[in-house]
Amino acid sequence: MMKKEIHEQLRQLREERNISLETLSLKTRIGTAKLEAYESGAEKPSVQTILTLSNALEVPASNLLDGIENA
Repeated sequence: MMKKEIHEQLRQLREERNISLETLSLKTRIGTAKLEAYESGAEKPSVQTILTLSNALEVPASNLLDGIENA
């Protein structure tokens, strides 16, 4: 099975937790436009941002970092 790319993982994790972009934005202090860019794959988050996002989504950062290494 192919690993999902990070932007797909981000959206899936957020939707599975029923967290809106607005809520995630408040939790992470990252603007909703930026979060949308990450989720659409238009922009790649930095490792620091991934740590912030994984914290907010309550998943191990390694789950998301795997998506970057295989991109």
